[in-house]
Parts: sequence; C-alpha cells; structure tokens
Amino acid sequence: MIDVNRVLLAGRLTRDPELRYTSSGTAVTTLPVAVSRTYASRTGEKREETCFINVVVWEKQAEFCAEYLSKGSPVFVEGRLQSRSWETEGGQKRSVIEVRAQRVQTLEWAEKGPPEETRAPADQGVPPEEEIPF
Repeated sequence: MIDVNRVLLAGRLTRDPELRYTSSGTAVTTLPVAVSRTYASRTGEKREETCFINVVVWEKQAEFCAEYLSKGSPVFVEGRLQSRSWETEGGQKRSVIEVRAQRVQTLEWAEKGPPEETRAPADQGVPPEEEIPF
C-alpha cells in the first residue's frame, strides 16, 4: 500500500497572517484559510459548506506571506497534513491537525500583476520537532 499525504487548497484568508519566530529564530506564519464548496441538496436546493483550515508556513515563505497577504486574500496552498499535540499550562492535553505548506501562491496577482518577488520560496525542510510558538 502506498501512503500519500498531499493537500491542495484554494480559498481566502479569514484573518491577517500571524508572523512569529521560534526560540531559534525561525520564522513561522499561521494562515487561517476558508475553503467553500457549493452543492445541491437532495431537494435541489443550492447550499454552501465552508471549512476553516489553519495553514502553517515556515522560514522565508512565512515572512513572504506575512508581508504580501492580508485578510480576504485569495490563496492557493500546496502542502501536507500534520498533527501536533501539546499540554496547556493547566495540564490539559490539546491536539490539532493543520496543513503544513510547501508552497503558497496568491491568486489576485493575475489581475494586479505580481510584486517584485513573484512567489514564495519552496519549503526549506524545517525539522518536524520544531515548536510553533503560541
């Protein structure tokens, strides 16, 4: 059996990107993305379903996203699912599944034209044990 962990998303940011730095100085940005789909119910009524997904972007690509993207920006994300677990200060265990971006592109440049740097650099391979600051 072959395992595949690949995610492709096109949606809009629900908030401005949040740029932070790990204790070792590595840039990390969280992009909250809304992805919608329209479908017809059994009665033929049109309905819309929206998923809200956190996308995590690392290093130079994280800085790029924080500089060029904002709430409402249409984006295309290519990456993989990743699961993280941690314990709160109160001792509660938490976990989350999110998308770790390997590539993020804005979709609005087709109309406006790209800035000087046309796209974010590819994933630099940050080790999975790197902690995301909250």
